Amino acid sequence: MNSQYLSAKQAAHKLGVSLSTLYAYVSRGMIRSEPDSVKRRRRYRAEDVEALLARKSERILTERKLAGALSWGEPICESELTLIQDGELFYRGHPVAELALSATYEEVGAILWQDFPPVEAVVIPQPLRDLVSERGYLERFSLILAWMSGWDERGLDLRPQGVRRTGGKILGGLFSTLCELEPGKSPVQCLAHAWETGRRELETALIVCADHELNVSAFSARCVASAGASPYQVVLAGLAALSGFRHGGYSHRVAALFREAETLGPEEAIRSYLRRGVSPPGFGHQLYPQGDPRGRILLQILGEPDPVAEGLRRACLELLDEHPNVDFGLAALSRKRNLPPGAPLALFGLGRCLGWLAHALEQYATERLIRPRARYVGVLPQ
Repeated sequence: MNSQYLSAKQAAHKLGVSLSTLYAYVSRGMIRSEPDSVKRRRRYRAEDVEALLARKSERILTERKLAGALSWGEPICESELTLIQDGELFYRGHPVAELALSATYEEVGAILWQDFPPVEAVVIPQPLRDLVSERGYLERFSLILAWMSGWDERGLDLRPQGVRRTGGKILGGLFSTLCELEPGKSPVQCLAHAWETGRRELETALIVCADHELNVSAFSARCVASAGASPYQVVLAGLAALSGFRHGGYSHRVAALFREAETLGPEEAIRSYLRRGVSPPGFGHQLYPQGDPRGRILLQILGEPDPVAEGLRRACLELLDEHPNVDFGLAALSRKRNLPPGAPLALFGLGRCLGWLAHALEQYATERLIRPRARYVGVLPQ
């Protein structure tokens, strides 16, 4: 047969499809065919088959690229909030390393939200307080916000100022679950008093946790905002994602590492993880090959290191060449300042709430629904 043409079997084999699929391509005008006067059958243009193969290959590469974008890949939407570059973190161009040591929670909120409302106390009924008192911090936050969303009809105002106003109420509700907010005092100041620790350290912890680009909780928050749900639902979605053991819930594993280090000694605790074929929690971050700046900042503000934390840091650096990440820093802060159990995750949630609402503000402004497509890999219909 002329090399410009293929038989039906040859064309189908080259494309990796059945004859019926080949005929479907022909009927849709994707491949040209014509009668073969010699063999009394139809023949198919080789150039059309090659062109279709090229389009299929390009589509597969694109699908793989998009699939990769959902797992530590390229950005999937534009944002003006957070930049991670050269091992450092920036909020709207402001270096977080500087903000964390000098700015207040409210000032960083104003940077991310481009304005910041008053954060006022929320009066939580005593029966509800009793109900949530024995829960973990994220569960408390979720229950309080679900209750608030039921009566705050102004939370449905999705205009920028309405979202900011509701954001202030949300923060007031979250802080009110942890401490008594007093007029004229910042919520962080009140929390520091309740937890009997330094305000600056809490400000730093909240600021370094405020946002981190399109992590799983921020992306969840944006998806919910894109559907037109209220800021309450946005934060509830963020809290749900944060609770997972691969995200904020990872802090429980770091706490377990500290307890093991108290019993076995820091170096032996790290070695015990390695012998089990498990990476020690609290070290390394895929976005920061040279070390998570948030972990570095949190350890820096603690001054003289806690012996267990410093022993773990040295052992992991020596054995794995890995540096502490933000989860380790929060655990070290909580340990040295004797904060309540679960404080690292509470601080993570309070800080990240600023970021979730900032992402919501961005997403509401686009008026677009986030709706990725799936690449079906299941059983094909007959």
